[in-house]
Amino acid sequence: MDVFEAVRTILAVRSYKDQQVPEEVVRRILEAGRLTASASNKQPWHFIVVEDRATLRRLGELVPSGPYIPQAALAIVVAIDRTPLAVSDASRAIQSMLLVTWGDGVGSNWVGFVGGLEAVGQLLNVPAELDVLAILPFGYPAVPVGRGNKRRKSLPEVAARERYGQPYD
Repeated sequence: MDVFEAVRTILAVRSYKDQQVPEEVVRRILEAGRLTASASNKQPWHFIVVEDRATLRRLGELVPSGPYIPQAALAIVVAIDRTPLAVSDASRAIQSMLLVTWGDGVGSNWVGFVGGLEAVGQLLNVPAELDVLAILPFGYPAVPVGRGNKRRKSLPEVAARERYGQPYD
């Protein structure tokens, strides 16, 4: 799948088949994150692969927005340095991982932002000087996903030419 097609069709997946993700796909996910560009090449991210069923269940309990985490074949927890551009850089890495995985037929979704991430850091022995930014559960979608069926604002609603408010036709 080419990159634009992945961007055009990717959707959040919150329900997974009981099927392992091959190690070579997991490695591609990690490599996609690792190889993402970052400000001044700081690479402020740390990726923790979680495959243990009990730990996946615990992650689902700790984070209110992720009760479906235990269904996933694995999760990657993204921790970041406390530097000014770490959230931006790690967000780029997360998007790279999600797009690569989508191209391999594996779905995911960003879990976090609504609490529980400090407890995730404690559970996974993340050093106190790092923050947990996200949990990314990965797995094969349990039901067929309508690739590309998105409700998005039209291009003229979100884009302008030269100055804000000047229509982009």
